Amino acid sequence: MKAYIEERAIEIGTYIIESNATVRQTAKKFGISKSTVHKDVSERLLNINPSLAGEVRKVLNVNKAERHIRGGMATKEKYLQRHLP
Repeated sequence: MKAYIEERAIEIGTYIIESNATVRQTAKKFGISKSTVHKDVSERLLNINPSLAGEVRKVLNVNKAERHIRGGMATKEKYLQRHLP
């Protein structure tokens, strides 16, 4: 594997842990696709640094569990903005 890809995977993993970022937020920050973020943290990082990959997985699992709540809040905000005078 190319060195820059390994470095990116570690950098992405560290960013997700430090900021509790979602895959979408991480992809936007690094200017890459969500698919690349997933591949970096679920496959590549597991081979490079399994303990870091485990920590990232914990954050992503929490984000996935809370996803429906954030979506509901965004919808609520959207409709509140529409009906303001």
